[in-house]
Amino acid sequence: MTDGKKTIVVKQVKSAARRPAIQTATLKGLGLNKMNRTRELEDTPSVRGMVNKISHLVEIIEERG
Repeated sequence: MTDGKKTIVVKQVKSAARRPAIQTATLKGLGLNKMNRTRELEDTPSVRGMVNKISHLVEIIEERG
């Protein structure tokens, strides 16, 4: 995924249990579904928007590129 594009590393830090279904769906859309999982994602406006919607459940570990 590191072919000259900017990426961000996102980690799930809180559980999706007892959260609205839309927040759980957003986590799944980012490829996260369990605590302490990390994913390297392209740094696009759509991904940033998804992260901002569930910023209380995830944190950005690192920005690359």
